[in-house]
Amino acid sequence: MRILIPILLVLAVIIGLNSLFVVKETEYAIKFRLGEVVRADYEPGLHLKMPFINNVVKLERRLITLDMQPEQMNTAEQKFVEVDYYVKWQITDPRQFYVSTQGGDMMFTRSRLGQLIRNDLRDEFAQRTLSEVVSEQRRTMMERLVARADERFQDFGIDVIDVRIKRIELTEQVLNSVFDRMETQRTEYANELRSLGRESAERIRADADRQVRVLLAEAEREAQQIRGEGDAQAIAIYADAFNRDREFYSFWRSLGAYENSFGTESDILLMDTSSEFFRFFEQQDGR
Repeated sequence: MRILIPILLVLAVIIGLNSLFVVKETEYAIKFRLGEVVRADYEPGLHLKMPFINNVVKLERRLITLDMQPEQMNTAEQKFVEVDYYVKWQITDPRQFYVSTQGGDMMFTRSRLGQLIRNDLRDEFAQRTLSEVVSEQRRTMMERLVARADERFQDFGIDVIDVRIKRIELTEQVLNSVFDRMETQRTEYANELRSLGRESAERIRADADRQVRVLLAEAEREAQQIRGEGDAQAIAIYADAFNRDREFYSFWRSLGAYENSFGTESDILLMDTSSEFFRFFEQQDGR
């Protein structure tokens, strides 16, 4: 009895421990009876099972990320790009998932899911140009991929939450082609701007030349008018002065002529002393 009682206690503990299992909030639990699925809708907590008859398999309840290897894909314009992307999915029906994936084989599931997403993504890239896959159409493309994958994997008991492209890299050949095209476009745009600039410059110079000619003509006209008015006023003044004292006016004009004729000491003028030019020098009375 001393030996039997400890053995029975150990067996009772083992049976008791094998009769209980814990389900966490982050996992599903599927209970089997001799290999047949009995139940797969356990809530988180402590549950019972029959030792040696029931066994429990646990599956991931949280979102699972499938990070795909970067692959080269061809666009509609026959340009290869390297695409880095990932898939987020979740088990929604643990019973169906276990049956459809060879006993909940995660490697099989990842391989199958990755293959289908890869093929669909290649089809989407083949229908679009390079500029379209990096523009707003990429969002539409991702939404179509998610909807198609989610529909296909309903029979697997999983839900495809998101397919997201992390990075699109151009291959070296495509990158050089893009740079060449960009350089050509920029050169054409620069030449167009230079042509527009030259045209604008010629137009501005022509307008400036026209304005200069107009201003010079107006200035010349005003100058001629002012000179004419000045000459008229000068003639009027001369005439008025001449009419007031003709003798003095003649004398004044002679003094001006003398000053202009003998400007420097080296000036020499040969004339007859009886000339009209010297008539004021001959008057003895000093008038």
